[in-house]
Amino acid sequence: MIPSFAMLQLEAPHFRTPRLWLPLFLLWIPALLLSPLIFIVIYGLAMAGRISPWRAIAVFWSIVCALPGAHVHVSTHDSKVLVRIL
Repeated sequence: MIPSFAMLQLEAPHFRTPRLWLPLFLLWIPALLLSPLIFIVIYGLAMAGRISPWRAIAVFWSIVCALPGAHVHVSTHDSKVLVRIL
């Protein structure tokens, strides 16, 4: 399943944003248009790394499909960033 939404929240001592819902499914339109270029780049990197281009594409796609459910919390002593991919 490809990711469809991301939720972003920023917190600081005197600043807090509301949760921002980012529609990731809209990014798939330009990604489809750029897919020939993306495949050429992946193919070139795979050949430079001496691995199978099909294996590189499969790994790339499995990483994209594993993104839903990811929760990233980054915090310092006074601020926080939360990113959830749904």
